Amino acid sequence: MEHRRIAVAGASGLIGSALVRSLAADGHEVVRLVRRSARGEDEVCWDPDGQYVDAAGLAGCDAVVNLAGAGVGDRRWTDAYKREIRDSRVLGTAALAEAAASLDTPPRVFVSGSAIGFYGDTGGRAVDEDAPPGDGFLPRLCVEWEEAAAPAREAGIRTVFARTGLVVARGGGAWGRLFPLFKAGLGGRLGSGAQYWSFIALHDEVAALRHLLDTEGLSGPVNLTAPEPLTNREITAAMGRVLRRPAPFAVPAPVLRAVLGEMAGDVLGSARVVPKRLLESGFSFAFPGIEDAVRAAL
Repeated sequence: MEHRRIAVAGASGLIGSALVRSLAADGHEVVRLVRRSARGEDEVCWDPDGQYVDAAGLAGCDAVVNLAGAGVGDRRWTDAYKREIRDSRVLGTAALAEAAASLDTPPRVFVSGSAIGFYGDTGGRAVDEDAPPGDGFLPRLCVEWEEAAAPAREAGIRTVFARTGLVVARGGGAWGRLFPLFKAGLGGRLGSGAQYWSFIALHDEVAALRHLLDTEGLSGPVNLTAPEPLTNREITAAMGRVLRRPAPFAVPAPVLRAVLGEMAGDVLGSARVVPKRLLESGFSFAFPGIEDAVRAAL
């Protein structure tokens, strides 16, 4: 196995910390981007809001992975928090892409986070990477987020956008909120339950990111979702079976809107996203089904 030096932004997040553990376990040298002074050769100082990166710390990196950004589901979407969600992604990505492009020997690959929010509400229609962006805050955000990586692409660095779905994990994200509800017997379908959720097990998310790093010739958007999206009704029924907690009740749409505010549109919305390019490039899922993914998370 080839030893590589890989820089990771967002290394303390749900996906980033799992990726760092996986890379380190296989003997790769991981350099974390931190928002304070670097304390060793395995850290690089950056300030995404101020668009500053200590580019010298990236020297010798074969790859850069950018997973940084304020949590979409962490708080109500006030105008101020929506600006924070946007700036933390767009400004940080632009700074990292410019720093990578400025190096005498740039990294071979730049994997930048994105999301299936790019497609907006697709209803029951399945979409792959060829689909255009949808309407609303998240699609606009994802378009800007991906465009911010232009300096890396223009410098000839292979640039890949990991359009991630709903990550099935206990430690954070949307599923981190669902598990306690189901364990308490309070889980149930959201709204009509007919909306599609495109999920991916955390294990497969990390494996897919590593696949993007390793697969020469793969660039542009790649959907990181399980092969068969399911409706919210199907997913909540599966959660109930695995956790042995029946989920007979529905959370009415007006209640969700009262609790979640504008974000409810994205929870109640339907995203039937398929991983066409990931499968075509030879990736195989360890946990393709929802029950397997939920058990893996537990």
